[in-house]
Amino acid sequence: MSIGCLDDVRPGALLVAMPGLVDPSFAGTVVYVLDHSDTGTVGVVLNRPSEVRINDVLPGWSDLAVQPGVFHVGGPCESETALCLAVADGPSEGLRVVDGGVHLVDLDADPDGLGSVVTGLRVFAGYAGWSPGQLAGELGEGAWACVESHPDDVVATVAGDRLWHRVLGRQRGARGVLSTATPDPTQN
Repeated sequence: MSIGCLDDVRPGALLVAMPGLVDPSFAGTVVYVLDHSDTGTVGVVLNRPSEVRINDVLPGWSDLAVQPGVFHVGGPCESETALCLAVADGPSEGLRVVDGGVHLVDLDADPDGLGSVVTGLRVFAGYAGWSPGQLAGELGEGAWACVESHPDDVVATVAGDRLWHRVLGRQRGARGVLSTATPDPTQN
């Protein structure tokens, strides 16, 4: 089901960059919303893998990570900060529910203790952030579509344009048609 206005933005929703959004930090991205309140919005870009292997920085977590086992560029804010999202079958110490089966992971926890409940995780360097009112303006300009997420979006083995197309392909109407376009309108 598609949702679309600021009232629909909530933890667990996806923000999908529309083709007119050309800011290099966000063009063609799919952002998973972690928090949305009067103080602003925070999320992580799901579809920007880096070259940095998780095993090289956080070796204990690499066995739980989905392939290709690399950090993802979560956004332009605090790129030295690591955030981790996991899909888990149930609650566990070290996990905080974001929405449904998606959890924020405490990277200071023992990864061995989570292996029985975590079905996959992804680690992000940095995050995306909007100040109060900023996202509302961008939604009003049509820069973003706000849509429902699926837990497997967070741990998808597809990245880049393929995840963008997959998320839009689930939508109805004009948004679904966009799934056949390139994220960069100059390439259509």
